Amino acid sequence: MKSLKTVIRGLSVELVVSQEMSLSMTMSLRYEPSDPYALRVAFTVVGSDDTVDWIIGRDLLDDGLKGPAGEGDIRVWPAEEYDLGDVYILLSPPAGTALLKAPAQEIKAFLQETEAVVPRGAELRHVDLDALLAHFLAGG
Repeated sequence: MKSLKTVIRGLSVELVVSQEMSLSMTMSLRYEPSDPYALRVAFTVVGSDDTVDWIIGRDLLDDGLKGPAGEGDIRVWPAEEYDLGDVYILLSPPAGTALLKAPAQEIKAFLQETEAVVPRGAELRHVDLDALLAHFLAGG
């Protein structure tokens, strides 16, 4: 299987604390073609070394740019119905929730870069099924 490039992008986001208050954060997006359905996302409060890592479905993030998407721990939706200015990402782990406001155009550009590496609908061709099966049979 040929090696494809990893796509990485960092962007500024806001952690919405209340209607009047938010905290600046960085959101680092990483796409590995060897795991073609997933995005690895790390959130860091500006001025801190602590990161919170999440795995978000590529399709979920893309669908959330167009309208409400997701159930459970991760939900994504446009901030404005007809404007691609910002997108909200709601993370709901068992310990609480975090509402993030991110620039939709930067996320869209990142997703376009990932689709240039692995087009939507072609993900299965990039999954190493033998390695995945061996992992499951080994009890992983």
